[in-house]
Amino acid sequence: MSTAPPSKRQKTDAPYELIYWPSIPGRGEHIRLCLEATKTAYTDVSNHTPAGASAVLDLISAKNLGDASNPPPLAPPILRHGDLLLAQLPNILLYLGPRLGLAGPKDNETAIYHINQLALTALDGLSNEVHDIHHPISTAAVYEEQKEEAMAKARDWLGKRLPKFLGYFEKVLQGEGSRGGEWLYGGKLTYADLVLWQCLDGVGYAFPKKMAKVKEEGKFGKVFALCERVGELEAINEYLGSERRLKYGMGIYRHYPELDSE
Repeated sequence: MSTAPPSKRQKTDAPYELIYWPSIPGRGEHIRLCLEATKTAYTDVSNHTPAGASAVLDLISAKNLGDASNPPPLAPPILRHGDLLLAQLPNILLYLGPRLGLAGPKDNETAIYHINQLALTALDGLSNEVHDIHHPISTAAVYEEQKEEAMAKARDWLGKRLPKFLGYFEKVLQGEGSRGGEWLYGGKLTYADLVLWQCLDGVGYAFPKKMAKVKEEGKFGKVFALCERVGELEAINEYLGSERRLKYGMGIYRHYPELDSE
C-alpha cells in the first residue's frame, strides 16, 4: 500500500469549475444540472469570470500538452476539481455522480454502471443524433449548405429514432430496476434522470410541434411524468428561473421550423 500523501485533487473541499463555451447550454448543461440539483457550489468559468471563452481556448490549444497528471483535453466540457482536470461529458458525470449523491445507493457498487448506461443511451439518441440532424454531412459546413439533407434526416429521426428512444425509457420506467416508475434507477434521482430531462427539454425546443403531438398521444406517459418531476424539484425549479440557466441558440438543439414536422 502506498504511503504517499493523498493528491490535492482528491480533497473534497476543492471547488468545482466548469469550463465550457460561453452563452450556450450545450453539453455543459448536464454538468450544471447535477451541481444545481444538489445545491453544490461551482464556478461556470466562461460565463461568470473575466476569462470568458479563453478559458476553453487555452486548454484546447495545440500548445497545451497537459501536465504530469492530466493529458490535454480535446474539447469541452471540462471539469477542474483541485488538481484534477477531466474532459468528456460521460467521464465527468461518472466522476461527479458518486460525489454528489446522484449514483444510486452507496452499498450497490454496480449501480453507477447501470446509471451510466442509461445516461449514455440518452446522450446517444437524444443529443448526439439530434446534433447530426442539422449537420448531417459535415460539422464544418453551415446548416444552409446541407439543408436538404437535414430535412431528410429530421424526417427519419422524428419518425423512427425519437419513438424508439422514448419507448426504451418508458420500458425502463416500467421495469423492476426503476423501483416504482418515478425515476430511472433505484427509486431515487440520479444523474441519468437529469441527463434525460435535459435531452428532452432540448428536443422540445428544437421540435416543439412534434413533441407536443407525441405527448398528446400518451404513449410515453411515464417519461413525460419523470420530466415534470425533475422540473418541479426545488433546486432545479429555482435554477431554471435564474440567469444561470442559459438559453438555447446555436448549440446542439436548434429550432428550424422547416425541420419540425408533426
